[in-house]
Amino acid sequence: MSRGKSIAIVCLALLTGAAAWFAWAIKTRGFSARDKPGVLETFLAEHVRDLATPASVKNLKNPLSPTALNIAEGRDHFADHCAICHANDGSGKTEMGGNMYPPAPDMRDEKDLTDGEIFNIIKNGIRFTGMPGWGGDDEDNWKLVLFIRHLPQLSDKELELMEEVNGLNRLEQPQ
Repeated sequence: MSRGKSIAIVCLALLTGAAAWFAWAIKTRGFSARDKPGVLETFLAEHVRDLATPASVKNLKNPLSPTALNIAEGRDHFADHCAICHANDGSGKTEMGGNMYPPAPDMRDEKDLTDGEIFNIIKNGIRFTGMPGWGGDDEDNWKLVLFIRHLPQLSDKELELMEEVNGLNRLEQPQ
């Protein structure tokens, strides 16, 4: 058998297997965002973000210094635009963020992402998730990156300031 025929047979077998899995998944559990996904779906969802980020963007460094003013401006922008899904503390524990698939991530744990990746996610979003591409002003987006990096050190005073901006009381958010 020629190499081309062998490759075609393997591809056909993979497509048949994928179609069978898809039919089984729809018949047995559907694709509700409320159901816990299976192993394959979880693997694919976790890798979509990496595929959505061009290699040239991953190496971008934040051109802004982490001054108190830049972080405060990023905090206020986050409180006004992002906290509805990601929570004021970045935990993702909000009614909206928790009911998305995949759920809004705990942004305090995004140490594995480069500044460029976070910037790209803010600006362009991630397909097949709840994260839209906001576009926006590059300087504002870089300030958001600074604030996201600051989330693990967020003080109670900063949380109070955020609550004044958006009215999201951390005591009322799902745990």
